[in-house]
This record gives sequence, C-alpha cells and structure tokens, in this order.
Amino acid sequence: MSRPVTLFTGQWADLPFEEVCRLASQWGYDGLEIACSGDHFEVDRALAEDDYVAGRHKILASYGLNVWAISNHLVGQAVCDDPIDERHRNILPARVWGDGEPEGVRQRAAAEMADSARAAAKLGVDTVIGFTGSKIWKYVAMFPPVSQEVIDDGYADFAARWNPILDVFDEVGVRFAHEVHPSEIAYDYWTTRRALDAVGNRPAFGLNWDPSHFVWQDLDPVGFILDFADRIYHVDCKDTKKRFDGRNGRLGSHLAWADARRGWDFVSTGHGDVPWEECFRALNSIGYRGPISVEWEDAGMDRLRGAEEAVGFIRNLLWDKPSAAFDAAFSTEK
Repeated sequence: MSRPVTLFTGQWADLPFEEVCRLASQWGYDGLEIACSGDHFEVDRALAEDDYVAGRHKILASYGLNVWAISNHLVGQAVCDDPIDERHRNILPARVWGDGEPEGVRQRAAAEMADSARAAAKLGVDTVIGFTGSKIWKYVAMFPPVSQEVIDDGYADFAARWNPILDVFDEVGVRFAHEVHPSEIAYDYWTTRRALDAVGNRPAFGLNWDPSHFVWQDLDPVGFILDFADRIYHVDCKDTKKRFDGRNGRLGSHLAWADARRGWDFVSTGHGDVPWEECFRALNSIGYRGPISVEWEDAGMDRLRGAEEAVGFIRNLLWDKPSAAFDAAFSTEK
C-alpha cells in the first residue's frame, strides 16, 4: 500500500471536526493529522470521557478516513518558553493558561503534553507531533553578547522539562515528533543535533520533517532527511517561496503573512522553492513509510482550492521504490 496522504487540521480549527472530515474525504485524503485545536481533538475529554475516542473514530470512519498521528504544537510551545506572555494566552486552553503565572503555565503545559501521549495511545496512534518551546530562542541574534553558559542552560532546561514527559511517552508506547522550526529549541541542523544530545538521543524524541522551515533558512531539506534518517517520525508537506531582492529580508520584517514586502512566505505545495522530487527520493531512500501530511498555510490562495490541489501533487510523487542510481548515490549505509 502506498503511504497515506493526510491533512493537518491545525489551520482548519475554525471549522467543526466533522466538516473538516467531509472536506478531506471529498478531496481524496486518506486521513487526518488531527490537531488538538478547536473541537478536533480535546486531550482532557479523550481521557475523561469513555465514549469520546470512539466518537472521533466513528466520525472518521463515516467519511472513509483514518488517523495515524495527532499534534499538539500550541501547548508544547509553552513547556520551555521564556517569556510566557499574552501570545501564549491567545493559543493555550484556559485550563493550561490558568492565572498566567509563567512557571505554572509551563508545568501545566508539560502535564498536558504527557496527557497527549496517553490520549494518543487511547486513540490508537503512535506519534504526537509538536513544538518544545525554548528558553534561549530570544538570544538567536547573539547580541548583546550571550555567554556559552546561558546557551548550555537553555538545553539543560529543555532536557529537564522534557525528559519526564518523554518518560510517559515511553510508558504508553508513543513517540514525540518535534517540528524543527524557528522559535524552538531545535530550529536548524546544529540545534537539532544539540537537542537530540540533550535528551540522550532517546528513541521517544524524534522529528517532524517540514521542508519549508529549512528552505527559507537556506538549509538543505534533502540532506537533513539523510542525516537524521532514524529520527524522521513524521512528514509534513508545506512549501516556501523566497523573495530576497535586497529589500525583502529573511526575518520577515515584522510584516504580516502574504505581505509582498516579506522576504519569504508559505505557498501552496509545488509552487515554491522546496525541491520536492529530491525530498521524496530521500524519504524513499531512508525507508520512510509513514503518513505524508499536507499542512496548508498559504495566506495568498483559497484554501478550499489549494488543499485539493496539494493532495494530487503529493500523490504524483509517491513512488514506492527509489531509482537504483539515487539509491546507490545516497545510501545511508555510506
């Protein structure tokens, strides 16, 4: 069987879960990467209500859909972030935000991520995708000068907060797939190496590969797949278009999505700068057989048209076997 193509529901949380299921089925998706947003998947209800998970499966089945993973990016962001502020209040469930006292928010977010593993196991999936947050992202410019001790403390803080969460993932047989992304503890190649080392390279902590965040940083998404072959636990497909013309900057200039003055923007899959064919050949080469999830985030295109277009584009790249020449040239055995 070819790898399933799923739709990530995070950008569709304004619609009821059943409506997203109806649309995804109509467009030809095999299933959903269900976000813990809106009414799509509620961790507290999944654990507290005997019929909640069965109800999610019933809705999925009625539209011929399946689920292989859930995501909880928003709550994961609050586990390590410093500062905790109004941005977090705007994305967190009220029970996690509480009174907004920063350390309390972090601890409640950590407990919710542990519960996310338990809820995923109850749903019957083995992967939770998300963010980790970061105590040291605020120092990314490294000016005013930042000591190595401060950076080391950031990774130590990440390990101290996430290892107990990952213990629960191990207990219930679920893996965490961190999305390598600016604002996280791992946002590029070397920070990913450092983050994996910080948690002792434990198998519970892997990666969600999303090429868009590599391309606008001028990183190689293909090389990342090959170098982290044993840690690619999930794949999100999102494209990026770069517009570095001397005025439009890589950092986005505090401009809104789809503003033409930005140096880059997310665009519909196949319309940007991601080398999709090479990426899919690399995924074939490492033997990745999991879901291919479309993450729709193109503010300049109608999502009802774009999400349907994206599933067709992805299916055209889902070869079951890489070419012999590529396999010989890029074998991970070398």
